[in-house]
Amino acid sequence: DVLDPALLRPGRFDRQVVVPRPDVRGREEILRVHARRIPLAPDVDLKVLARGSPGFSGADLANLVNEAALLAARQNKKFVEMLDFENAKDKVLMGVERRSMIISDTEKRTIAYHEAGHALVADFLPGADPLHKVTIIPRGRALGLTMQLPMDDQYNYSRDYLINRITILLGGRSAEEIVLNQQTTGAGDDLEKATEMARKMVCEWGMSDRLGPLTFGKNEEHIFLGREVTRAKDYSEDTALMIDSEIKRIVVECASRAKKIIEDNIEKLHALARALLERESLDSEEIARILRARPFEPAGAPA
Repeated sequence: DVLDPALLRPGRFDRQVVVPRPDVRGREEILRVHARRIPLAPDVDLKVLARGSPGFSGADLANLVNEAALLAARQNKKFVEMLDFENAKDKVLMGVERRSMIISDTEKRTIAYHEAGHALVADFLPGADPLHKVTIIPRGRALGLTMQLPMDDQYNYSRDYLINRITILLGGRSAEEIVLNQQTTGAGDDLEKATEMARKMVCEWGMSDRLGPLTFGKNEEHIFLGREVTRAKDYSEDTALMIDSEIKRIVVECASRAKKIIEDNIEKLHALARALLERESLDSEEIARILRARPFEPAGAPA
């Protein structure tokens, strides 16, 4: 998309090769190539790592192996262990930890409930991607993260799956509103992603009952010499109002759904938030144990 379209006219480049991201077998082979250079502990299973890294590119996998080797070297280990690979995967997926960042107790409590809201809704919804990790340790530009990983490579998404994704995105803001009786800027990225997903459902994927199986607008995809990607408007003002109305309806209904899930499982939300405040990070097994244990008291406000 950054080439002059004239270069791709018939007769100039007769063959165009599409290089997709590797599937699970491809990821395993790529990991095997890069891992030949480092001593692996007996517990390292490259098949498990390949299954647990859907969507990774070849460069991501090379980075994963390098990061695991660095983590092991910093601890003076003779072999790179499976734990080093898991920690390296978190770094590749979620960014570098910023433990030096000072966050007040009040803000930490807000972040804990926000991430607990995402995690609770994700665990409750059938068909949602399994939870991988929840943390309130700042990583990259995020103050906290709830990470999900699909069980298998996915190439096609159903309407139900997308509705669940939007509902999960709005779980953090819903938890803030219910428990803390406030809204924060921390949900800004979630709202942007939810709105964009709803827009694509309506305008690109024909998933609006009101507007039917139609697409609206055409992407101007050529960005040669700095031209921006735009969406040409090929519909009336009345249709534009209907599109806006449908996008709003989808997002608002998903927000109401997220609130209902949290209100019906408020004890579990408190349990997750308390555990996050105590441990800062929870993996999938810890989350499962907490959500299936006895109810906890609400996470206390800072003194």
